[in-house]
Amino acid sequence: MKKLLILLTLIALTLAACSTGAQAGGNQTEFERNQEKWRDANISHYRFHLNIGCFCAFTQDMPLVIEVMDGKVVSMEYQNGKAIDDANRELFDKFATIDRIFAEIDADLAGAADEVTATYDPTYGFPVEVTIDYVKEATDEERYLTVSDFEALP
Repeated sequence: MKKLLILLTLIALTLAACSTGAQAGGNQTEFERNQEKWRDANISHYRFHLNIGCFCAFTQDMPLVIEVMDGKVVSMEYQNGKAIDDANRELFDKFATIDRIFAEIDADLAGAADEVTATYDPTYGFPVEVTIDYVKEATDEERYLTVSDFEALP
């Protein structure tokens, strides 16, 4: 009887552990899974192109070429070499690292925007295309982000 009780207890504990693990992974959103994939990749030095699409004056100069090391922007410039003016730098800084893009998506999903869609890189999990519609009934306030030419650097 004692052996049966121990066996049943072990089975119950095993099933509870399996159930908890399945729930933790199963309840993650696509956003959370990809953000975790990005963190797990542990890439501290990288370069990427960022295209910000909107009804803005600077769009003809896109994409930006951004280099990041240890979470800090090392360099950011237009692909054509044109200098970034201070008026646009504030907007660009908000998206200047992969972690900042994730933070923006998180805030938008939490209610800062009416609608957010994103697709993610299958290898590293970073956002590849993001559409943010801040006010669904308004026109001309949407943002479109495209991350391309991602390169992990030594």
